[in-house]
Amino acid sequence: MTSNDNHSKTAIVTGASGALGRAVVAQLVADGFRVAAVARDVQALSGVRDASGDALLAISADVTDNASCRAALKQVQQQCGRVDVLCNIAGGFSMGSAVAADALAQFDQLMALNAGGVFRMVHCVAPGMLAQGAGSIINVGAQSALAGQAHMAAYAASKSAVIRLTEAFAAEFKPSGVRVNCVLPGIIDTPQNRKDMPQADVSKWTSTEAIAKVIGYLASDESAAINGASIAV
Repeated sequence: MTSNDNHSKTAIVTGASGALGRAVVAQLVADGFRVAAVARDVQALSGVRDASGDALLAISADVTDNASCRAALKQVQQQCGRVDVLCNIAGGFSMGSAVAADALAQFDQLMALNAGGVFRMVHCVAPGMLAQGAGSIINVGAQSALAGQAHMAAYAASKSAVIRLTEAFAAEFKPSGVRVNCVLPGIIDTPQNRKDMPQADVSKWTSTEAIAKVIGYLASDESAAINGASIAV
């Protein structure tokens, strides 16, 4: 697909102020999409907005809140019309023992953000896609969700739920022409990860730009035959 094919299409990107979210916004803008960049703090999108110009609409929303998700979608519909692509990038990571004092709070937080954020946004956006008979939804899971690891119960459970949600939504929406897929990053090369793991071999990590290219492909018509897939990147 050429960028010109996307000039009338709109993509929503949640978690747009994060390292991966910024890369995805840049990729989709380069591909010709009008992008609605969703973040809790729109001030954090200032650099993204400057680079994207008129192709970007900055929206403040919290994906853990139902009303906030609905309000964000309403704003996109009012300014852009239909939604063609939804990229659920918003998410979080933390480690901790399942018997730690804050274990239940951590579990609730990660499930609400990583899995609940995906569910809420799909719940809001999918009806419009189903009505128009087309759309692409891309979620972000994690390779570490494929097997349980010590001190990662809450995170692994929340990202594993994203994979199962992807498969369930894909099967449900397939008759209506709406595709749902998921990318599974390993360790992403971000400033925060470099800070947290200063001794790591970063050459084995994946850049945000590389992941964004895969997401851009899944957003395009070139990936029309891919549905319900969880793709390791």
